[in-house]
Amino acid sequence: METTFKTVSSSHVIISELMLPSHTNFSGKIHGGYILSLLDQIAFACASKFSGNYCVTASVDTVNFLMPIEVGELVTMKASVNYVGNSSMIIGIRVEAENIQTGVIKHCNSSYFTMVSKDKEGKNAPVPGLLLTTLKEVSRFENGVRQIALKKERDYQKSIATFGTIESILKSNQYKVKVALE
Repeated sequence: METTFKTVSSSHVIISELMLPSHTNFSGKIHGGYILSLLDQIAFACASKFSGNYCVTASVDTVNFLMPIEVGELVTMKASVNYVGNSSMIIGIRVEAENIQTGVIKHCNSSYFTMVSKDKEGKNAPVPGLLLTTLKEVSRFENGVRQIALKKERDYQKSIATFGTIESILKSNQYKVKVALE
């Protein structure tokens, strides 16, 4: 079967939403969990648009909250496919908040979601190849390759990690921990 290719721009999705008082946490800023919900929605839309299939979230690889978002700001999320595997895609998302009175825009969040394409039976479905047309797209694809390599290395390290006995951990004074086993 011949691979079809789609451009990164064919995956672009942009959503904007006015932040309301009902979206706040106890400190009066927009709740991170609400932003995560919007991030998952746009990641789904982007991946499904690109793959042509229903997609599920496999992992949230990075969520960096850089700046708080205030009530009354217009939040805009921009998503695109940065990397494709056989059935998986890494979706990069940029979150900006605009003060609609002053026009000042701030970068509030960068996130990477791994999404998996599913067929009608719920099995992994192949995704199109990714046609890179700009140096920025090439850079983002390379970053996706690095993300996958780092994830594999972390998984490997977890499988072989040994940190010694609990006694050695407690004696090191390196950790803020107390053990009270029952």
